[in-house]
Amino acid sequence: MGAEFIKLYPKNPDLRRIEYVVSALRDGAVVIYPTDTIYGMGCDIHNARSVERVARIKGIKPTKNDFSFICYDLSHIADYARVSNQAFKLMKSLLPGPYTFILQATNSVPKLLNTNKKTVGIRVPDNDIPRQLVHELGHPIITTSIRDEDEIIEYSTDPELIFEKFQHQVDIVIDGGYGGNVPSTIIDATDDTFTVVRQGLGEFVL
Repeated sequence: MGAEFIKLYPKNPDLRRIEYVVSALRDGAVVIYPTDTIYGMGCDIHNARSVERVARIKGIKPTKNDFSFICYDLSHIADYARVSNQAFKLMKSLLPGPYTFILQATNSVPKLLNTNKKTVGIRVPDNDIPRQLVHELGHPIITTSIRDEDEIIEYSTDPELIFEKFQHQVDIVIDGGYGGNVPSTIIDATDDTFTVVRQGLGEFVL
């Protein structure tokens, strides 16, 4: 059975459709959704089988994954990451926005993702679709970018083309309009030197 293709608008997304997708996430669905940068793919962080599915689709080993967590805001961040006061101030000033913060993971993260990684990426995108999904779900979803095999266009931007490509691998593709093709800026905040690991859409100057 193929994936469902669901239209949602980034501003004030339809709550009934959000709740429908959230119910699917609770049941183990793998979902593709827009962010404030590129389209992402993810699932409920508490569903180990779904995390393994996402890793399989990406062609990576679950134990060596580079997944980030999409959070609604920073209120529950201490459950998943160790954050210094300086890092928290910086995140609060930049989020929601096109940034991924690499932080020291708490002990709960390896258990959730069956990984030996000591760090976790935290995203609070400036897009109401993934944030509302997380808000209604009650905890983060894992996220990884949708890449394209095209040598020139690194990231897929057209949700209909994304659906064509992934309709037999995922459960739901959310059409939130055309996505961007520049990823988030990754900032290593494991200590207070704040190093840019990847310059993306978000401007960052210390």
